[in-house]
Amino acid sequence: MLGRALTSVIWGAIADKFGRKPVIIIGCAAVVIFNTLFGLSTNFWMAISMRFLLGSLNGLLGPIKAYACELVREEHQSLGLSAVSTAWGTGLIIGPALGGFLAQPAEKFPAIFSSNSIFGRFPYFLPCLIISLLALPVAIACFWIPESLHTHNSEKISSQISYDVLESASPRSTDKVDLKEGSETTSKYSLFKNWPLMSSIIVYCVFSLHDMAYTEIFSLWAVSPRRLGGLSYSTQDVGVVLAISGVGLLVFQSSLYPLVERIIGPIMVSRIAGIVSIPLLTSYHYIGMLSGIALSILLNCASLVKNVLSISIVTGLFILQNRAVEQHQRGAANGIAMTLMSLFKAAGPAGGGALFSWAEKRQDAGFLPGNQIVFFILNIIEVVGVLMTFKPFLVERRR
Repeated sequence: MLGRALTSVIWGAIADKFGRKPVIIIGCAAVVIFNTLFGLSTNFWMAISMRFLLGSLNGLLGPIKAYACELVREEHQSLGLSAVSTAWGTGLIIGPALGGFLAQPAEKFPAIFSSNSIFGRFPYFLPCLIISLLALPVAIACFWIPESLHTHNSEKISSQISYDVLESASPRSTDKVDLKEGSETTSKYSLFKNWPLMSSIIVYCVFSLHDMAYTEIFSLWAVSPRRLGGLSYSTQDVGVVLAISGVGLLVFQSSLYPLVERIIGPIMVSRIAGIVSIPLLTSYHYIGMLSGIALSILLNCASLVKNVLSISIVTGLFILQNRAVEQHQRGAANGIAMTLMSLFKAAGPAGGGALFSWAEKRQDAGFLPGNQIVFFILNIIEVVGVLMTFKPFLVERRR
């Protein structure tokens, strides 16, 4: 996330100048190379370096959001961005599930993987290899996708030339085309003054912090022992829950979300999803008191609904961000969003892990003992995000 935060704006600018396609290809190739090397890390600093380089060279998500908007007509943008957020959310769910199933294969599947093999020496290489092998054909296929950035000669006029034309021309002799060109080129420097864009990015960052902290805490809570308020799940059990959530998420986002967004709009979708998430998170503590089939059913349902709500919020904010700017600004705008979001997402896992460790030490506290304080603080972040979806903070660009 730190690597991504440092380079997202640069990748966005490259996508605006040279096209979305080259950035997408480089991002997929970076996954193939550095994810494989991460699985072959021989020490902590090599692992950290590979993750940093992967983030730095993968400016994929911002241009992909711009690409999804540009491939379809405006009335279908919610479907295009829903596909992006569904892929992103499903990856965040299926990825840890694959890790849970495939990590340490020499211990889990000794009949297939020898302890003396490469998979025995590098116990986390198999899930990394599988993901890289999935990314390789995607990177190759991207050479045949169409470019969505349409650059016209009139848009290549420098801002200085546009200023000179405007200053030297009289009001009568300045035609509408020159004014439009000048406004487009100079507006590239005013993204930070674009409040519909910046307000949606800030709200997006708050919900991203919540989602990353939740993702970290959910797995820790599931595998922690019962005496500490956890579920005593194995990593494979957690993988099953996450896989079920991924399938449900894929179905909802690809079929129902575009319809709901068209009826009530992206802001209301994000607001309602945030509000519903609050009592749902509160119920996790009480779900943890169950056992057997009741626990399994309710936990899978709660995890599925929570992930659907989270991705619905993100998709609504994606739509607002991309509608807030013109086509020639989308790469840079999404780069800014990725930079700020990455900083918040970098804090999410660390903060979530620290919060969970602290909560486990206060099992006998008088106020919100154990994991209750964890879900309470997650809900506080959610409430802040929901409040920020109201005017005058979050506004939608008038079209």
